[in-house]
Amino acid sequence: MRNFLVLAAALTLAAPSAPSAPPRAAEPAHGLATHGAPALPRDFDHFPYADPQAKKGGRLRVGLPGTFDSLNPFNLKSGSAAQGLVGNVFQGMMARSADEPFTLYPLIARSIDIDPARTKIVFHLDPRAHFSDGEPITSEDVLFSFDLLKGKGRPQQRIAYGLVKSITAPDAHTVAYDLAGVDDRELPLILAIMPVLPKHATDVEHFSDATLAKPVGSGPYVIQDAQAGARVLLKRDPNYWGADVPSQRGFYNFDEIDIQYFRDGNSLFEAFKAGLVDFREETSTTRWSTGYDFPALRDGRMAKEALRNESPKGLNGFVFNTRRALFKDARLREAFGMMFDFEWINASYYAGLYTRTKSFFDESELSSSGRPASEKERKLLAPFPGAVRADIMAGEWRPPVSDGSGRDREMAKRALALLADAGYRVEGDRLTKDGEPVSFEIMVKDRDQERLALSYASSLSRIGVEARVRLVDEVQYQRRRQKFDFDMMIGQYLASASPGNEQRMRWGSSSATQESSFNLAGASSAAIDALIAALLAAQSQDDFVTAVRAYDRVLLSGFYLVPLFHASEQWIAHSTDIARPERLPRYGAPLFGPTLESWWRKNP
Repeated sequence: MRNFLVLAAALTLAAPSAPSAPPRAAEPAHGLATHGAPALPRDFDHFPYADPQAKKGGRLRVGLPGTFDSLNPFNLKSGSAAQGLVGNVFQGMMARSADEPFTLYPLIARSIDIDPARTKIVFHLDPRAHFSDGEPITSEDVLFSFDLLKGKGRPQQRIAYGLVKSITAPDAHTVAYDLAGVDDRELPLILAIMPVLPKHATDVEHFSDATLAKPVGSGPYVIQDAQAGARVLLKRDPNYWGADVPSQRGFYNFDEIDIQYFRDGNSLFEAFKAGLVDFREETSTTRWSTGYDFPALRDGRMAKEALRNESPKGLNGFVFNTRRALFKDARLREAFGMMFDFEWINASYYAGLYTRTKSFFDESELSSSGRPASEKERKLLAPFPGAVRADIMAGEWRPPVSDGSGRDREMAKRALALLADAGYRVEGDRLTKDGEPVSFEIMVKDRDQERLALSYASSLSRIGVEARVRLVDEVQYQRRRQKFDFDMMIGQYLASASPGNEQRMRWGSSSATQESSFNLAGASSAAIDALIAALLAAQSQDDFVTAVRAYDRVLLSGFYLVPLFHASEQWIAHSTDIARPERLPRYGAPLFGPTLESWWRKNP
């Protein structure tokens, strides 16, 4: 990477009697990328997918599913925190561009120094930066935030920040991290997006608690009002210090953002149809194919669009909690996966609009599907014989394809044959092992998940498996998820063009026993850990792609979940009173944040 501090290679020559001039350091870097150099030049004016001429003003009305009981998105209870606070209220030292896999540009930090090996990074803070209460942001706030989140933050923050050897503040506007021995090229970026919290206005003693106290942040909005589980009203801070920082130009264009929560998906859709909500991301194929025929859409007050970009498609699926004895055998997990009849479900429930997901990074260069393992991949995998199945190594594996009847006998025979190899047999109408019938619970949180789970449970019953579906409310769902108190649940593994440290919390061995981690499956594998380390240490994009593909193969070979499906496009509908830039971000996933940072109201 070329955007770091280097020393001049030669000394200025002088007369023999004169001393040599000292080495001259290169100019501090204006950006930081995981691999390669930032795409934008030092003097860039704005991100390519933002419009600096966008109109300012008006109110955006957002509808979100679910509920919330806290305004702190950074502690262990953050699963139930209000959305839309990160970016709007809280900001980090640098801002991420969604037009590149993982590249950051100045925000609170106006520049950085970093060495080629990434053993040290120095942030130079912008002296103009201040919190919403007018207090300046100093290096003391950065050190405070680091220590607080390392001790009381979310699990992924604790793990990442725990890798730092030391952090110092030479002066009020300089922060230096020592990363010697870490060998993690992404860690400097993780530190750069760490939220900067105000030391003078943060309740450390109660930081771990859910709270509705209005926080002090450094972003473009402040919280005007908050009603637990129902509403958050954000109001533009007229004194926002960063409005003219290039990474912020063209964003945050509404004077107010009214975020309303709906416990029921149908109620949220009806509110949109009635014009009470301005924007909607549609996830229901039934509604998308048949539900958008209402007056506001017909007369042009609303519009719908199907958009796509280059971001990988992640993998959703029924996750096996391998902490349970029943699910420790991969042969059983694979056999149960055979009983998910995607072809019938897609035709019967989803108007044929979905595609079966076959990789954790589908529809991207990071996917292993359809690609035989390269020699470089095989070298990475060599220390772990048996970690990847032969068909997955060859890129030939796909999720099973049924005859679409909903009662594919051949698929059931294949599943039972595999189960027999694992020591199971059918006695009467029940699948058993050592005389014990097989049964488990599928935890779901809404009616859509319930319908899908009931269909899957019905298919499993055909091979003698009793799968009970239990619908729980959002709060109970999050608490049980955080404590791994479930047999099976639907997991959502969002993918980016730059997978990195978050993979430790999803699949790393250390997270398998860490409460509130996202290692839902309880995976604990030396091969997985080694490949996460390899993708984090990759020096080039080619090495990175190699490591991610090998990682994808190991995850697929574990059969930790039953792959579901995805839409290759993002479906949105919105009021025609709001507008967006024509240029879309290349890697936004989703394309727009929950509060539409790049949009504006046409007539504010």
